[in-house]
Amino acid sequence: MRQSQSGAPYNGPVNATTPPYAGLTPDAVLHAVESTGLLADGRQLALNSYENRVYQVGLEEGGAGPLGEARFVVAKFYRPGRWSDAQILEEHAFALELAEREVPVVPPLAFDGRTLLEDGGFRFALFARRGGRAPELDDPKVLEWTGRFIGRIHAVGAAGSFAHRASIDVAEFGTAARDWLLASGFIPADLREAWAGISALAVEGAQAAFDSLPHVDRLRLHGDCHAGNILWTPDGPHFVDLDDARTGPAVQDLWMLLSGDRESMGAQLAHVLAGYEDFRDFDDRELRLVEALRTLRLLHYSAWLARRWDDPAFPLAFPWFNTQRYWQDRVLELREQVAAMQEPPIVPARP
Repeated sequence: MRQSQSGAPYNGPVNATTPPYAGLTPDAVLHAVESTGLLADGRQLALNSYENRVYQVGLEEGGAGPLGEARFVVAKFYRPGRWSDAQILEEHAFALELAEREVPVVPPLAFDGRTLLEDGGFRFALFARRGGRAPELDDPKVLEWTGRFIGRIHAVGAAGSFAHRASIDVAEFGTAARDWLLASGFIPADLREAWAGISALAVEGAQAAFDSLPHVDRLRLHGDCHAGNILWTPDGPHFVDLDDARTGPAVQDLWMLLSGDRESMGAQLAHVLAGYEDFRDFDDRELRLVEALRTLRLLHYSAWLARRWDDPAFPLAFPWFNTQRYWQDRVLELREQVAAMQEPPIVPARP
């Protein structure tokens, strides 16, 4: 039953497939970790991850193997069917390349020369545990330090290329996401026409922005560089995961650090670029893509939630998604984005 005007959820399309992590029990997690030769002590904690499943697993004293005296390992179980082995291994190779260049990321651990492991039908990787807190992006010094960090990643990213991982483009993040949602049955009937019309204009506007910059450099990126994916320590920022690494324009890893009105974003951008350009020049023409990339992210995010709705973790974590109010807000949001893509780009408030 579709939801009422009260805002209660409606029932989306039925998906009779087996939930993707149905067999990943606590015992299965421990068995996978111990299949590498490590000795688990039974402790495990589910970490905040929805696309994959990630657990902190305690190790027996003296049983940490290549981790030395470490008492914990982080086990990441890849969502079945999302990435190919070649794509995952390319992510791992990029992380290892960054680590070799002393860029602060946490690369996967190798066991008998292998970083991508399998146990019980699940592909997984193990990582050393690294802590941290969310960065304070209202602090100019933090923004500049984060900019230096991303500039170092991009300096390495520009030195090679991905052969298997996808690109950030309008076809996948815009057109494919829109088409999938229109065919899915999730959009309420009384909002379908409005959403279809404004989403078509949004995709058209994003494509026009990309078409206006056909020769902008594409490089290997983190791909999902928002505050929630950056951990801050006294030694500065680091990433623990490159799961969304893709090829795309450098600005993709910068725009999500910005917030507020245009003046505020211009000031924040100036601090980010002050650090970034210590390691790599930034092409200011790419700022014309900021609102297009924001638009594509909004479309892709809605499709991501809908595509994952058969995973029991998603209705629990995102109960507001499957509501009339959600789609009403998306129509308004996309209207704002269509207008924003017609405005001049953000200008960094450089001195």
